[in-house]
Amino acid sequence: MDTNQEREKKLAYVARKYYLEDQKQSDIARDLGVSRPLISRMLSEARERGIVEITIHEPGAREARLLERLQLSSSIRGGALVEEGPNDDATNRLLSQGAVELLRQLGARRLGVGWGYLIGQLVSWLEENPQPDSAVTDICPLVGNASIPARNYQSNENVRLMSQQMGAAPHFLYLPALPDSLEEKQVLCSTEVYRQIHHQWERLDTALVNIGDYPSSPDFASLVRYGSLLQREHACGRMLIYYFNEEGRVIQSEQDFAIQIPIDTLKRCPNIIGVCSANASAKALRGALRSGFFTHIVARAELVKSLLEQ
Repeated sequence: MDTNQEREKKLAYVARKYYLEDQKQSDIARDLGVSRPLISRMLSEARERGIVEITIHEPGAREARLLERLQLSSSIRGGALVEEGPNDDATNRLLSQGAVELLRQLGARRLGVGWGYLIGQLVSWLEENPQPDSAVTDICPLVGNASIPARNYQSNENVRLMSQQMGAAPHFLYLPALPDSLEEKQVLCSTEVYRQIHHQWERLDTALVNIGDYPSSPDFASLVRYGSLLQREHACGRMLIYYFNEEGRVIQSEQDFAIQIPIDTLKRCPNIIGVCSANASAKALRGALRSGFFTHIVARAELVKSLLEQ
């Protein structure tokens, strides 16, 4: 056998005893009939030759690397990526925690909140983990109230609960998200109630916006509002109750009667955080990132990894 191979076999033997079998250097030296300093030098040589490679798995390091890669390939400035929990509910709790921590890092004060499943989960997380020392001073909804009973889409109730847990002042929107017609929307948007909430929207420094898939349930009257436009434009995702395609183009309809923050007003918000629930797709996240709206993203690390590898 080659002398070099013999040497490497001896180094590997010593390294295995020390690193994998957890034996002391003095015990290995005694078994081999050599000195302990010689064993120490052999371990150093094993590392130098690449026989031993030491990897340190620092908590959060993988997520930080993925986030850095995402920043280089998109317009976002930062975010929070989380590992997956044992199930979707556990993952959504981790995402909720990540979103609240990101709000703290950004020093958010005047906060606008969207709706959706993850927003509902975030509210539940705050109820279990109050943030009385939060810097947030004011919270308002970004979209009107839905007629469905699920709390995830009860904008005012979510704002009330979040404000309660964060020590902030709530501002409510007493208008439906989906009035009966475009004419009704025009009437409602001429009221003092709408003017007051629009004033709040103009003063936001941070917006927390759900990123979801299209098609989705609930549907938010998309057929009535858009006709066949969403299919023709290949819609793949939703933010608030706006729809976008994989190229990042927000699809506009002259018949859209939804009451939500105007897209141009949202664009002027300094920090726009896109939050993806545990089951959000890579296609929806890709379209959201290409839209250029979002400054920060909260998502599963695996979702971002799959997006970067495509």
